[in-house]
Amino acid sequence: MPNIVVVGAQWGDEAKGKIVDRLARGAEMVVRYGGGSNAGHTVTVDGRTHKFHLIPCGILYPGVTCVIADGVVVDPGVLVSEIEGLRSQGISVEGLRISTNAHVILPYHRLQDRLEEQRKGAGAIGTTGRGIGPAYADKAARCGIRMHELVDPSVFAARVREQIAARACLLASAEGDPAMDADAVIAEYAVYAEALRPYVAHTVPLVAEAARSRRGIVFEGAQGTLLDLDLGTYPYVTSSHPVAGGACLGTGVGPTAIHGVVGVAKSYSTRVGAGVFPTELLDATGDRIRERGNEYGTTTGRPRRCGWLDTVILRYSAQVNGLTCLSLGHVDVLTGFDTVKVATAYRIGERVVDTLPPDLAHARDLSPIYEELPGWPEDVGDARRFEDLPETCRTYIRRVAELSGVPVATVSVGPSREQLLIVDPAAAEAAGFTRS
Repeated sequence: MPNIVVVGAQWGDEAKGKIVDRLARGAEMVVRYGGGSNAGHTVTVDGRTHKFHLIPCGILYPGVTCVIADGVVVDPGVLVSEIEGLRSQGISVEGLRISTNAHVILPYHRLQDRLEEQRKGAGAIGTTGRGIGPAYADKAARCGIRMHELVDPSVFAARVREQIAARACLLASAEGDPAMDADAVIAEYAVYAEALRPYVAHTVPLVAEAARSRRGIVFEGAQGTLLDLDLGTYPYVTSSHPVAGGACLGTGVGPTAIHGVVGVAKSYSTRVGAGVFPTELLDATGDRIRERGNEYGTTTGRPRRCGWLDTVILRYSAQVNGLTCLSLGHVDVLTGFDTVKVATAYRIGERVVDTLPPDLAHARDLSPIYEELPGWPEDVGDARRFEDLPETCRTYIRRVAELSGVPVATVSVGPSREQLLIVDPAAAEAAGFTRS
């Protein structure tokens, strides 16, 4: 069985959860390798919708080990709540493992996140306010608190007092806030530590062993390529590495153990928060896509910005991730448009470029150059084979493959498991979509 990385090929929210769920059914292990509870992965099974923020989607399959790896920042309260929610539905979490080295989000991280966004005013990035950036900043500054410290009461108490004292000047305006009360934080997190202690483990050797197994690993990415700290539309990015390379950085598995990378993309584009968005539609068409696609954040509920598909971005994503195939989703959302547009290049002043410019986040006078294709009036939600789709829909999917330079292995025509169709059998088999 191949070891496969699943990445968002756009700005996140591409429905990676559904793809991870499909690939996980025959895997040994599903490993979340980065991000925090700012992510939201949704899986629909038998009419029931499951929303995950930290626990890998593979938890729905008994016998699959699910790892929250070293590269993740963990909000213990969110994780405990997620565990309790799954148990209340009769779903076992016995296969869950949390890396000893994963960093912990503390209340002062969330406070710092909110205050920093308020300070920026109109220049705010649009974070979720969940403390992700400050927790990663502490990690880079080598003063973060990790899971093995959380579950050791004496060590944790000393570290919390040390860290709250160290940032007292930085957060002086928040004096009296509960997030700065060391005793209250220690007491709250002691409850979380008790609940999470059975799952905390040294996961690097566990992941390495699974990578060598017959069934292999699905590496679950969070957010999307254009939100990568180094390779995304900086500064409007997240604080981690959602790209495929992050799977190695966040787990301890070397790149030679990765056999393929599935890029998940919508049939249109969306983005949450501030930052450049070349194909954004600030009109009735954008509103129509948002409502038909229920484009509201899984984690925050914020309305997503919507626009036509941008294949300049897909080609860039293919390059920096080494994509071996695409999984194209939300094709059903485009049903009913007389024509659908695809951005193939950008006009920047007098220049025309078909590759992502390094200054995209600050480019002036940028406008997309579109190719227009016939739409399809027919509902596609009941299709179960690629051949069942209207010819114009199939033409659109083939054109996306041509423009992105990557084969489209599967296409999604709805949220449920059975609404995933094989487009390219060879690419789908190589990625593990056809395994049982």
